[in-house]
Amino acid sequence: AVQVVESGGGLVQPGGSLRLSCTTSDFSLSSYSMKWVRQAPGKELEWVSTIHSTGNGPIYADSVKGRFSISRDNAKNTLYLQMNSLKIEDTAVYYCATGLHYLDNSPSFAPPMTSRGQGTQVTVSS
Repeated sequence: AVQVVESGGGLVQPGGSLRLSCTTSDFSLSSYSMKWVRQAPGKELEWVSTIHSTGNGPIYADSVKGRFSISRDNAKNTLYLQMNSLKIEDTAVYYCATGLHYLDNSPSFAPPMTSRGQGTQVTVSS
């Protein structure tokens, strides 16, 4: 199974910022739309944002629109999520995933990823 590595999470106060990264050596991210999903304690996986393989036309869940920004650097084979104005309800484990297409707003994992990586924990707390 292909593996990705997410990083950049941590403990931050409400209103703070974090930048998450996702990279892999198993496949070229540039071939796929990519997305971020998250799972809060005791809750289902939730879709956060998706970006086209070229970096165009990102889409966002209403809960993060205006606060989060997805981007990618295909030369570095890396996906990013800039998170600003963090809220307590953003606390979750964040995962990157390949998307079925650039409008994929589901929390599921599409090929070549058949399962989630280890994720990165984001905790927003005062």
